Amino acid sequence: MGKYYIGLDGGSTYLKAALIGNGKVIDTMVRNTGIDNDGTARKLAGQLCENNGIRASQIGYIMATGYSRKVLEIADDDISEITAHAYGVRLTAPKEYRPGMIIDIGGQDSKIIYLDSNYTVKNFCMNDKCAAGTGKFMEVIAQILETTIDNVGPLSLEAKNPCDINSTCVVFAQSEVISLVARKYDRRDILAGMHISMAKRIVKMMKKSERDTDILMTGGGSLNTGLHRAFEEELMRDVYVASYPQFNGAIGAALIASERG
Repeated sequence: MGKYYIGLDGGSTYLKAALIGNGKVIDTMVRNTGIDNDGTARKLAGQLCENNGIRASQIGYIMATGYSRKVLEIADDDISEITAHAYGVRLTAPKEYRPGMIIDIGGQDSKIIYLDSNYTVKNFCMNDKCAAGTGKFMEVIAQILETTIDNVGPLSLEAKNPCDINSTCVVFAQSEVISLVARKYDRRDILAGMHISMAKRIVKMMKKSERDTDILMTGGGSLNTGLHRAFEEELMRDVYVASYPQFNGAIGAALIASERG
């Protein structure tokens, strides 16, 4: 009877879970974190088992990561999200591709993680003081422009003349966007300008000496095709998107769980 392993990534907005077995991703799930983080985690773990016909006794180890990792009592242990993301790319990066840098666009922060050839973390930097350059920023702008977060990327790709959005603070950027709307600018051009502004802000965080390495995008923000294109244009090189990008941290935690288990 094979053993399975679960990784739980307790983010600021969502709690993600990944189930792996035999070194492969079997299933992933996400729920709103809610006010009972541990209760949500238990429901997710139970649902993963139920959906895949697995008994609780077959779960060899559960590893937690993310903001709320310390309160997820269902977990056997916890690990930092930086380490979890570094492990996750072993399963989520394209084959024959060894990323030296991860751009992680989360709900409340954005991170740059530098890896060596063995996927060990060399260094990292994080923007967690301001929501600009995060998923929350995109949600706020989508609301102002009366669209959904899923449509933000495709709409921006139709832009003819992207707007200049210069504010690096989410509050001022929000005011800037409202002003552009009042002046009848096309929302597609506003969205394209927003993505360019976000990409420029995050690229400024990067070490210039590390920019020639293979780059992998993770996090929910990497599902935004407009932001992905903005990064490629700003860096003037290919940027790859991880498979299961929103679950990269949970998958990394599950991989570490398989080693512990």
